[in-house]
Amino acid sequence: MDRIDKVRAILKRYLFWVQNSVFEGESNEASLQSMMQEVRRVIKEDYDSIVIYEMNSPKTFKRTLLGTDLSLRGFVV
Repeated sequence: MDRIDKVRAILKRYLFWVQNSVFEGESNEASLQSMMQEVRRVIKEDYDSIVIYEMNSPKTFKRTLLGTDLSLRGFVV
């Protein structure tokens, strides 16, 4: 099983699989932290990118990045 399949299996235990790389669902803080910890053990943090959006209301959200920021790939920093 490759990393993508392992991450998908972890996320499916916590969230609903919407399409290819998109999962959604409701979670409490403890479940969210457990999920992120499991994902961190599987991904290559210098290569993979997992973005988590926590929606607190229709107008506010928190963005958490696990791994590398893909928006920086290809740019000299």
